[in-house]
Amino acid sequence: MLQLGLIFLTPPPYVSISPPSSTSINPNLSQHPPQPPTVITTTMANHHLLSLSLTFLMVFNGCLAIGRQPFQQQQNECQIQRLNALEPIEQVQAEGGRTEFYDSNDQQFRCAGVEVIHHHIRPQGLLLPSYINTPLMVYIKQGRGYQGIVLPGCPETFQSSQQLQEHSQQSFQDRHQKIRNFQQGDVIVIPAGAAHWMYNDGQEDIIAVVLLDSTNAANQLDQFHRRFFLAGNPKEAQQQQQQRGPSWGRPSQKGQSQEEGSGDIFRGFDLEILREAFNVDQETAMKLQSPLDNRGHIVRVERGLQVIKPPVSREQQQQPGNANGFEETICSAKLTANIDDPSRADFYNPQAGRCTQLNSYKLPILQMVQLSAERGVLHRNALVSPFWLMNAHSILHVTSGSMRMQIVNHEGQSVFNDEIREGQLVVVPQNFAVVKQAGQQGCKWISFRTNDNAMINTLAGQNSAIRAMPVDVLANAYQMSKEQASNLKYNRKETVMFSPSSMPGGRSAAA
Repeated sequence: MLQLGLIFLTPPPYVSISPPSSTSINPNLSQHPPQPPTVITTTMANHHLLSLSLTFLMVFNGCLAIGRQPFQQQQNECQIQRLNALEPIEQVQAEGGRTEFYDSNDQQFRCAGVEVIHHHIRPQGLLLPSYINTPLMVYIKQGRGYQGIVLPGCPETFQSSQQLQEHSQQSFQDRHQKIRNFQQGDVIVIPAGAAHWMYNDGQEDIIAVVLLDSTNAANQLDQFHRRFFLAGNPKEAQQQQQQRGPSWGRPSQKGQSQEEGSGDIFRGFDLEILREAFNVDQETAMKLQSPLDNRGHIVRVERGLQVIKPPVSREQQQQPGNANGFEETICSAKLTANIDDPSRADFYNPQAGRCTQLNSYKLPILQMVQLSAERGVLHRNALVSPFWLMNAHSILHVTSGSMRMQIVNHEGQSVFNDEIREGQLVVVPQNFAVVKQAGQQGCKWISFRTNDNAMINTLAGQNSAIRAMPVDVLANAYQMSKEQASNLKYNRKETVMFSPSSMPGGRSAAA
């Protein structure tokens, strides 16, 4: 687009953009006769054309600037000849759980401009407050709990009851921003730079799959995520790991310490400055820096976390009302949606499975972070129509079972043809064609996509690219008879999810 802009900015040779000379406005018309009207009209028209071109260019470039702006280092990262099913390569242990990391330097992640981590939070575990330079999309694979997402400038709408305080032996009163409950199947969106924490109040571990969109326009640091802790001392826990590089920041470089970028940010401030800023005593200011805390980034809350929050049952019964101004602000924006509910499926075939899309039409906050998600469930040997994503990369993570995947690049070469199992993921670059078939135990997956309204184009079935073409075009393109072309076009009656029993001949592609 920069080159295009330079072309438009170069004026045509016959258009004058210099100020008129003094003689050009001389009233002596006999000495300086006017130019013919046709020349004046042409010059004015070219000026208008130039103005319109510049205006269009500015608007068009402005529209492109909103959304994903890949870093220069990402160029040519998608020249992929071979894809692999990926698994976590390292983990950081803590008192209340652990976090697993995929290799952010893998070419697949560099192509999509994303990173992926897993949080495992034990019961009564608290993921310490932190913020990150990238937007996050979190899928709750297992467990339940609640979390706080601190949005700057928003009011503290959760507050202690004065009546309860009067009957309580403690005189402490608390006010804080809204706390949100989450459960299995929820997708949680966290904007870049928003401080957040997460607590497990259930009886089983929370398993959270986290996508970090490193090349999102909101991130202006570099192509890797950096986590800034507001509490604790994760550095101490990380020093105990045998790792290849610092997990909470960009991969290590020559001469860089393994521990860099993993400490409480208050540790970098002068103690006296902290004491003055918070108007507290020196002991309290020292605790902000967590010098002796070796619990790691997930800590255990022995007596449970005491916060102000409504009962879960009451919150679930609340129905959205009419917008009155307050509901329209970012402070009360909906940040969570459940994608596991079968009744919300967008594609459903009783013999094959279901697929649920989560985009900015359903969850408007996704328009801000330019991300979306898909939840898929395939029954035994069922098939998803071959398709390509038109405007996004897809990061597919298998949450249960297994499936066979085949991915083809623009040269017609197979870059992936393998089974992907629970806990593994694979990146499907934009426009690469892909087909998926469940294994003997079926398959469930979650896909993160790098566009808030990702669109697919199928190759088979109803509403597919092949179905939309004339029979004669297919017959000549593939050197087949019109009868064969007609069968190719109409034999598959289903839309996206294909049952194996409806395939001609009844033979499974996995056989």
